[in-house]
Amino acid sequence: MHNAALADRVGLSAAPCLRRVRALEESGVIRKYAALLDPVAVNLGVTVFVQISLDLQVEGRLEMFERAIMRRPEVLECYLMTGDSDYLVRVVVPDVAAYERFLKDSLTRIEGVAGIKSSFALKQVKYSTVLPIDVVTAPDAGRRTRDR
Repeated sequence: MHNAALADRVGLSAAPCLRRVRALEESGVIRKYAALLDPVAVNLGVTVFVQISLDLQVEGRLEMFERAIMRRPEVLECYLMTGDSDYLVRVVVPDVAAYERFLKDSLTRIEGVAGIKSSFALKQVKYSTVLPIDVVTAPDAGRRTRDR
């Protein structure tokens, strides 16, 4: 959104709006700007969610896994988890054969990986990059947070 449109939407003139946006960028609230590509249009139409278990849940092993996974361009997201698996990874690839290659050539070769469970997404029901700021700024949001 252009600054003039944003300023109009929030009820400010362009100059103060731009100053506020710059302050948000400098403080790290706005981390970066990105273009969102259609995965199918760029031949990356297969999404796989992978639950990964490590043999040991110690700092060195976790760091080793995270360094290895950071180098893989197929991995769009990786989360350290609680529960049944240690990590949840979102992978995008062109097809099932490409995922098999990723699995055999990369994932299974990371030292310490003890278990891999792959789930193929059939359909994307919802996808958003918009954080639910309205939930945080709702009038009773502070009360709900304090009550927990």
